[in-house]
Amino acid sequence: MLDKVLAAIPRVTNENVLVGFDTADDAGVYKLTPELALVQTVDFFTPIVDDPYTYGAIAAANALSDVYAMGGQPISALSIVAYPAKGDLEDLEQILKGGAAKIHEAGCVILGGHSVADDEVKFGYAVTGAVHPNRFKPNSGAREGDILVFTKKLGTGVITTALKRGIASEAHVQSAVDSMLELNRRACEAMLEFDVHGCTDVTGFGLIGHAREMALASSVTIELDTGAVQFLPGALDYARQGALPGGLKNNKDFASCAVEAKREIPAEIENLLYDPQTSGGLLISMPEQDARLLEKRLPNAYRIGRVMSPGAQKIWLV
Repeated sequence: MLDKVLAAIPRVTNENVLVGFDTADDAGVYKLTPELALVQTVDFFTPIVDDPYTYGAIAAANALSDVYAMGGQPISALSIVAYPAKGDLEDLEQILKGGAAKIHEAGCVILGGHSVADDEVKFGYAVTGAVHPNRFKPNSGAREGDILVFTKKLGTGVITTALKRGIASEAHVQSAVDSMLELNRRACEAMLEFDVHGCTDVTGFGLIGHAREMALASSVTIELDTGAVQFLPGALDYARQGALPGGLKNNKDFASCAVEAKREIPAEIENLLYDPQTSGGLLISMPEQDARLLEKRLPNAYRIGRVMSPGAQKIWLV
């Protein structure tokens, strides 16, 4: 639905806009000088865990991720807060402290923010980063023959849904929380040592949704090896039990038209490929030799597919 609305918004031509909203990229890029461009993004959402401090930190990590996906360095942030007028101020304080701690961990500074009274809690950040105008990593750079490397395990949406339903174990929830709290900073720094053609982070649209955006923007077909994809502990079991978030179903309705399965895929695995992630990993498109080196440089990085012939703009599941 949002695609249809955005298609109606007039495009204003500006030679300094290196990445706008027309390619569904992770962030916008605006050139200031021949040596410096700004990377800008915004993200916020409702609580997905019970602890306010952890919620704030996860929201911050998630917002920062878009800058890292573009190969940028976060430099400043503005907080976005929606909170009940009569809400618990101690909880709000913990949300802000958790977010601030994660923003500062990234070497980023908070310049201010904006808040509104709202019965439903929402929190996040608008983040500005810096990147060289010739070195950012858009989702449109995938090339035929590239290997696709991923840097985190899938399943945060299913596990947090299982938490809300009261069926998730403490250990499984903690594994998901640890994954969501992990900044993509290290993954970004590692990938920039190699010849990266394209990159996106896997968040709300799920692995298939973001891979589809890469395929469309790059005019290629992407092959995903479903047997290579790694899942967070408990994710497969909760998917089998039907702990599927509403966003997963929306992602499947939206993106499945571009997906072709080359073999029978177990339902729980197929569902998790559409699972909306919070603060998910980086999906990196790069040459085979560089992919091998990145896997050695970044222990949690692993290959999950490859880029096929140009033009088809589909996702093949094998």
